[in-house]
Amino acid sequence: MNKRTKTITTISMLCALAYIAVAVGRIPLVLFLKYDPKDVIIAIGGLLFGPMISFVVAFVVSFIQMITISENGLIGFLMNVISSSSFACTAAWIYKKRRRVSGALLGLFCGWGCMIIVMLLWNYIMTPLYMGCSRQEVIELLLPAFLPFNLVKGGLNMAITMILYKPIVTALRRAHLIETKSESTFRVQWGIILVVCAVGASCILLVLALKGFF
Repeated sequence: MNKRTKTITTISMLCALAYIAVAVGRIPLVLFLKYDPKDVIIAIGGLLFGPMISFVVAFVVSFIQMITISENGLIGFLMNVISSSSFACTAAWIYKKRRRVSGALLGLFCGWGCMIIVMLLWNYIMTPLYMGCSRQEVIELLLPAFLPFNLVKGGLNMAITMILYKPIVTALRRAHLIETKSESTFRVQWGIILVVCAVGASCILLVLALKGFF
């Protein structure tokens, strides 16, 4: 199997995994907003192959989602592409410039922040179109609903990506789908693990708070 075929095979696998993640892994958080871990797979694809691949996977998965399980049609498709791309493409672009674990962590943090800002703007623009409500009503939802949802979504995506990235890369190497030398600089340190765990725990606590457990 040549390099191009390996790359196409790996990207196809990532698309399939991302679709499975959104099809079976959706968790209701706030109002009609649901979390799913597909952006983790999309971000891993970007860290492996660059930001353009993140966009391609996000586009393909969002399109398949639109024609199979989505109830929001073209608007939902557009919002999914924007959300996934703002997180994963940002992370992949920064990691491409700084190919070490600190670069991955910085990229994921920046992707988290970028997604929050971008999605607050796009929710303000698009939500009235598919909810049939006024823009003023959407403004009233931005801070109590959309902001905490995107904080939780981005934080969980960042933490899960950092946890799963190394095992997934190792599995792909053993399957001879990626070259060993391409990821030799990615060595997770204990400090990074503690940061990731803290972010993940904070997001879980926020979810519990939103659900009224305390």
